[in-house]
Amino acid sequence: MNTQIIECVPNISEGRDTKKIQEIANIVTTVEGVKLLDVDPGKATNRTVITFVGEPNNVIEAAFRLIKKASELIDMSKQKGEHPRFGATDVCPLVPIANISMEETAKYAHLLGERVGKELGISGYYYENAATSENRRNLANVRAGEYEGLKEKLSNPNWKPDFGPKEYNPKIISAGVTAISARDFLIAYNVNINSTSVRRANAIAFDIREAGRIKREGNPITGKKVLDDKGEPVRIPGKLKAVKGIGWFIEEYGIAQISYNLTNISITSMHEAFYETSKSATERGLRVTGSELVGLVPLQAMLDAADFFLKKQERSLGISEKEKVKIAIKSLGLDDLKPFHPEERIIEYVMNADADKKLIDLTIKDFAEETASESMAPGGGSISAYVGALGVSLGTMVANLSAHKPGWDDQWEYFSEWAEKGQIYKNQLLFLVDEDTNAFNKIIDAFRLPKGNEEEINTRKEAIENATKYATEIPFKVMETAFNSIEVMLEMMKKGLQNSLSDGGVGVLCAKTAVTGAYFNVRINAKDIKDKKFAENILEKAAHIYQKTIVLENEMMQIINSKI
Repeated sequence: MNTQIIECVPNISEGRDTKKIQEIANIVTTVEGVKLLDVDPGKATNRTVITFVGEPNNVIEAAFRLIKKASELIDMSKQKGEHPRFGATDVCPLVPIANISMEETAKYAHLLGERVGKELGISGYYYENAATSENRRNLANVRAGEYEGLKEKLSNPNWKPDFGPKEYNPKIISAGVTAISARDFLIAYNVNINSTSVRRANAIAFDIREAGRIKREGNPITGKKVLDDKGEPVRIPGKLKAVKGIGWFIEEYGIAQISYNLTNISITSMHEAFYETSKSATERGLRVTGSELVGLVPLQAMLDAADFFLKKQERSLGISEKEKVKIAIKSLGLDDLKPFHPEERIIEYVMNADADKKLIDLTIKDFAEETASESMAPGGGSISAYVGALGVSLGTMVANLSAHKPGWDDQWEYFSEWAEKGQIYKNQLLFLVDEDTNAFNKIIDAFRLPKGNEEEINTRKEAIENATKYATEIPFKVMETAFNSIEVMLEMMKKGLQNSLSDGGVGVLCAKTAVTGAYFNVRINAKDIKDKKFAENILEKAAHIYQKTIVLENEMMQIINSKI
């Protein structure tokens, strides 16, 4: 069964006292299996966003301990800041990340709230997908009146807390209340403008956010509100869905910002919010100077942003992940106010920071040294996959050069598509570099299983058979992928930059070497498989791929001989 993973992003009402912030954040690390990803304080807002992930029960325990510690260290009767707030742990959203539904995540939110109410005596509300009623789904409604309005709020029968004491009490005076939710991945994203005017920043926010602005008669600022049949203010919707936003002034940087919550990035992405804000600012005589991420961001959001701006520039999308991340940072101006370090701000990079180093993460020299060592792995299979990755990288390079060639502007999308294909093949082969070594290690592990009785002997035999099959399937996958990748090189040799003809040819030769080397591995591993039908089938398919590769190699030579 795949492991369930949820993310927790509590916002605490302290952004200035470093000692308190660290003490609260570090309590998360006392729970085994929970990884603290980020601690992002803001002085002007006097608020810190903390992010951690793990399996649900572990995350709930860590969140409970954090809420407890925050209530001990933060006195809400003395807290002031730019950001709306009503509790020491102001909000504590849970976000489904892997192998868990929103409905299941909401149940964990309720479990957390019950514990907080019963064991800590802290009151609170459920919002968004954990809400107990429709009027409590929106956080703005739940938090209306903020900390200063809690006494009046709790006296209203319509706003009795969902968990914890129902009456205003000394605990609420010191710790406030907490809002707990289950929600989609939310990006807290601020766009910087070349102004100090909160009014102008708000005007842009009203242009963009889904709620828009209240319609008024005559003057759009001071005019009388237009009301509907029910006496409610009529609103002029903003440009983008799933976006909340307000303008504010950040003393720390001396600028105004439009502060957005992108509540569903599959509806409105980070780059769309940035682009529309830039257009609105320009229409108002202002200029966007950059932007700021609060907390962490999924890698895909950065890659999507890069693709968006590359398309605007009519540049190839078939470049490396590292280059795309760099383009996203510069295009969005994420380093405008302070350095933006991808390894610290992109969720996948932070989660993998402590993972065992892979072969493909080694330098070229270290990879060669590791191969030349006394260890049996990496062996021919991994080397074949790596050579194949180098081959298709050459084909991809020609596609990118062709997309950027002066005078070929009308063909940039065509070459970009081929470069993207090349990147996919390259990434598949790089994965197989390590997976071939992993497959070999599975065989070693199977042979090390105990064989003290008949049951253990049978279990060991089955494990060896399965591991051997897998160790045959992986080099076969290398063969398939390397063979298929040749289409990139041949297409570029025919239609791409002719000055790079030899690069395409070398790419084909590398792919041929990858296919041949992996074929050797398929044959040598298949001979030890007891399931003869399986072995014969994979050997037949492997031989067919090998023969087809020879045909493509000959085609490459014909192209070379006809053009050089």
